[in-house]
Amino acid sequence: MACRQIKPKKELVRLVRTRGGDIETDISGKKEGRGAYICPDPECLEKALTGKQLEHTLRCNLTRDNREQLVRNVEDLLKEIASA
Repeated sequence: MACRQIKPKKELVRLVRTRGGDIETDISGKKEGRGAYICPDPECLEKALTGKQLEHTLRCNLTRDNREQLVRNVEDLLKEIASA
């Protein structure tokens, strides 16, 4: 999304806005809600969070807490992938 590169879905991280308005990482790719895909790259995540692209795609306003939680979730996911 942020870097505009085309990659297979399996190589991307899906973020989803749930019906309750929470923003979560979707490892399975099957959670219900409005989704957006980003590269599993900290630079791509930072680019998505600093601009308005992610808010526009998910059709919501991200709070500072939302942004910090997303960064932690994606970083944890990247560590998990690297150790596998």
